[in-house]
Amino acid sequence: MASPLARRLRTIPTDAEIRLWSRLRRKQLEGFRFRRQHPIGPYVIDFFCPDAKLIVEVDGGQHAESASDVLRTRWLVAQGYRVIRFWNNDVLGNTEGVLLSILDALRA
Repeated sequence: MASPLARRLRTIPTDAEIRLWSRLRRKQLEGFRFRRQHPIGPYVIDFFCPDAKLIVEVDGGQHAESASDVLRTRWLVAQGYRVIRFWNNDVLGNTEGVLLSILDALRA
């Protein structure tokens, strides 16, 4: 069941999240299924591929050198997930490169 926070976040995506979701949804990336704004433990994840246990986070400037992001990533990794992060400007300016990086992580 989706959390109220996850539901709310789905209604106010960033431009980068919109761009990336348009390419990840409906198994467009080699048949891998993604969920967006998916709750895992105490966190809401930007994008999640359950089959690969891969979490994709898209961050804006407010995340630069964020101690809470470090703790969040450590917790998620300790639960057996892999986490990759991209900056909003990378998603918007180099979408294909970001998708290739995600695909590499999915195949690993």
